[in-house]
Amino acid sequence: PINDSWVTAKTKIALAADGRVKGRQIEVKTTKGVVRLRGKVDSDAAKQAAGDITKMVDGVATVKNDLEVVAPSKREAVEEKDEAITKRVQKKIAKDSHLKNAHIAVQTNAGVVSLTGEVPDLMTSAHASWTAWFVSGVKSVKNDLTVKEQA
Repeated sequence: PINDSWVTAKTKIALAADGRVKGRQIEVKTTKGVVRLRGKVDSDAAKQAAGDITKMVDGVATVKNDLEVVAPSKREAVEEKDEAITKRVQKKIAKDSHLKNAHIAVQTNAGVVSLTGEVPDLMTSAHASWTAWFVSGVKSVKNDLTVKEQA
């Protein structure tokens, strides 16, 4: 049987083996056959190639290509800014009494903050989005938090 970690590994290998993309610039995550590509690439052609390569891997149902095209000359400034935004959002979440016990991972790509992890309920998930939204530099928030099933 093909599982998500197998698909992720095969995708990383395929990306690394193809000269059109720099595989180490691309983060690959697979959930139920849906492969999400994140990171920064040098050109639209590299972004397109990464998506095409991923679609060819066995077990890939869908590709979410969230790669950002950033010219190498501008990459450092963009990455520095994203890192600072991530730190500000993490700090704000850590200080918030409603969120400090939730397991929330923060990632920023061109000012778009992605929240992943598990929260106890929908209100906590909404509160996390709301909290991140008001951090300076945040352009938008992608809430990929999972609500933990209550037993």
